[in-house]
Amino acid sequence: MNEKAYTIIERLQREVLTGDGAIGTMLYAKGVSLDSNFEHLNLIRPALVRELASQYVTAGAQIIETNTFGANYTKLSAIGLGHKVAEINRAGVAIAREAAAGYDVLVAGSVGPLIQIKGDDRELTPAEMEAVFGAQCNALAEGGADLLLLETFSSLEQLRAALRAARSCDLPVCASLAFLEGGRSADGTSVEGFCEAMEAAGADIIGANCGAGPLELLKVIKRLAALTDLPISAYANSGFPEYRDGRYIYRATPEYFAEMAAKMAAAGANLLGGCCGTTPEHIAAVAKKIAAAKPATRSRIPQISVSEPHPAIQKEPSFLDHWGARTVITVELDPPKGLDCSRIIAGSRRLKEAGADAINLAENPLARPRMGNIALGSIIQREAGIEVIVHVTGRDRNLIGMQSDLMGASLLGIRSILAVTGDPATMGDHAGATSVFDLHSLTLIKLLNDMNRGVNAIGNPLGEGTGFTIGAAFNPNTRAMAVQAGRLRKKIANGARFTQTQPIYDPAILFEALEATRDCGIPFLPGIMPLVSERNAEYLNNEVPGITVPDAVRARMKGLEKEAGAREGLAIAKEFIDATIGAVGGYYLIPPFGRYELAEELIRHIQQREKELRR
Repeated sequence: MNEKAYTIIERLQREVLTGDGAIGTMLYAKGVSLDSNFEHLNLIRPALVRELASQYVTAGAQIIETNTFGANYTKLSAIGLGHKVAEINRAGVAIAREAAAGYDVLVAGSVGPLIQIKGDDRELTPAEMEAVFGAQCNALAEGGADLLLLETFSSLEQLRAALRAARSCDLPVCASLAFLEGGRSADGTSVEGFCEAMEAAGADIIGANCGAGPLELLKVIKRLAALTDLPISAYANSGFPEYRDGRYIYRATPEYFAEMAAKMAAAGANLLGGCCGTTPEHIAAVAKKIAAAKPATRSRIPQISVSEPHPAIQKEPSFLDHWGARTVITVELDPPKGLDCSRIIAGSRRLKEAGADAINLAENPLARPRMGNIALGSIIQREAGIEVIVHVTGRDRNLIGMQSDLMGASLLGIRSILAVTGDPATMGDHAGATSVFDLHSLTLIKLLNDMNRGVNAIGNPLGEGTGFTIGAAFNPNTRAMAVQAGRLRKKIANGARFTQTQPIYDPAILFEALEATRDCGIPFLPGIMPLVSERNAEYLNNEVPGITVPDAVRARMKGLEKEAGAREGLAIAKEFIDATIGAVGGYYLIPPFGRYELAEELIRHIQQREKELRR
């Protein structure tokens, strides 16, 4: 342990220190808009940032943070400032140092989580995350920070990467996770799991910040104090925000906040500050309340029991039960745009009689509203007697509504779900609609898998598992097949058990995809969408994301419309089946415009070719 670390840790073992409060909240109160980049103010309005830091020093904060929470490449590059990571972080330390001059105040370099890099649809690897964090941590250390504060993380994986980067800077490191109600982070990490991981990774101080309000944070601190001898930090929000008269107002008074801080100190916290909604007035009240407080004596008590997830309950057999015994066939149908579902129910009956194993129901494809597919799927399963694969997108529901609807789907007997990100709302015909995207395909699959295990998004028990068979989408129509294969592996790691692809018109593309994913070990159903006209082929190739119609195929459709176009489209689809049926165990049929007869014809062709192969 270096000299700075020894000094700070030794001090925390002797006395309870007061941290500062919110930076973003106060900058907002000073007229900085919420869509501004707060960290850039270190360069363009340093006096404003210095004024705020000085207010916290005057209020009694013994550790103040730099205005660098989001000063990493992923966030700064989104506004064209990726080349200024080092400059902004060093400036943040210099401003805090100026505010602390003449006081016995330490400067903590603030490091927050990363976001997805703009224009890059893949997730950063642990090594890439560590490199991004390393650039920020090194700049803070070079600028003269006394310690590094990793805060408001919701992903244990990201926090591990940040801690690895921070440890290389030879500064003491405080690692803080944001816990929600029930004592779990957004990625489902428990207090116990967090504590064990951070101790193993070498954190000097561990703690919690943001998440829920002071009462929930007090519960977390009590659990941490029973698990570790390391100093504990606690930076609570000032309750929950209320939107009033165009501004966000936090309800917890400085007096109440200070009372809760005192209780956290008594529970074992060594460093107490504030997060969202806290002001210099809150920190002044805390400093006065815990002045001269000594760290509480801790005793290792039996850990608070955490409810274990219930095993998943598979309510009925899955369409995948036939995999390997015969060719599995699923067929996609679009829910109606209105309230009459008689036609799609009749079509589902016909497809079952023809030999389909399951019906896919898309969710508002191309961002145009249709009947809700969960309720419709339940009716089709009951009325037509065929399993339904409900497509669920991250576009239309926030995290709360998503969990409610998925529990409802389980209640209604939905057994299979294809998790997709979804087309953005701007593609649709409702100009005022917005996309939610709290979840994308990877995180939605993880949520489904957690619910199968019997817990919700924050790890709270549901009572039993949902029993979903989880599907993932795969786009083979790409020049970066290896990237798509890598994404599929991540989806499988998160819980996917089968995959269906975008429509494919070239057998060579399918074989390339199969080769790239041969180690994945889950059922792979290539999509087949029969073309019906030249106009249809050109539209799909030029306007629909994820679909490519090869030049040779478009040439065959040239000048063809109506029945002639449908006949040629079926011939192309049958040739694709003939070339691939020995290589795959199933197909995902997508008849255009609700033309069930096209799917029936392809089902008969698949069955005939399968019989021929068995002879």
